[in-house]
Amino acid sequence: MTKLALRVRQLGIDTNAVAATEFAIVVPFMLLLYIGGVELGDAMSIKAKVSKTAHAIADLVSQNTQVTASQMQAILGASTATIAPYRVKDGAGQSLITVKVSEVSTDSSGIAKVQWSRSFDGTTVSTGWPVGQVMTLPPSLAVAQNNNVSFILSEVAYAYTPGLGYAMTGTIPLRDSQYLFPRCSTNTPSNSSFPYYDVKFPSPATCSCIQHMQQRIC
Repeated sequence: MTKLALRVRQLGIDTNAVAATEFAIVVPFMLLLYIGGVELGDAMSIKAKVSKTAHAIADLVSQNTQVTASQMQAILGASTATIAPYRVKDGAGQSLITVKVSEVSTDSSGIAKVQWSRSFDGTTVSTGWPVGQVMTLPPSLAVAQNNNVSFILSEVAYAYTPGLGYAMTGTIPLRDSQYLFPRCSTNTPSNSSFPYYDVKFPSPATCSCIQHMQQRIC
């Protein structure tokens, strides 16, 4: 048998490189699954933070009967702490988070309109939704029992950029919103005009829930 034929025969029965060949075939899929799992876990964690931030902002506003401009600045500014440890600005200094809090009141027909609204971009508080903007309530809230009432609506959006999968997905917007009833308002149909059960903003004075309900000084 010639040397060439012998080498061909040995190549046909040699199994030393089979594992390496199989690994070379499988490793791209393994890396894809690993990177995807890491990115998915990170996105889910940030999404949970977005939901918690939306609830926290609405909860803080709903604990007051009236909110001053300085109070609103502090409440919206708290969103940067709630979203931590995730960053709120990108490398160019552009904000990754947008927070909007509004009071939405329904009339006797159930039509919901914005009474006041403020937006926060991580640094500056500005006007949010225009006053009078018609809003669509979630089906669970769009019922007759919720006519002639007010809600505090908090909306949070976060621009999530995957660290490794950016080329495939680009920036992914993560959003959530929360509706809460004001806790302490006495602005009812029997003692004032519409909107009812609201949180007044802007207010020249500070009036907390404790001051109103317990100390009765507001």
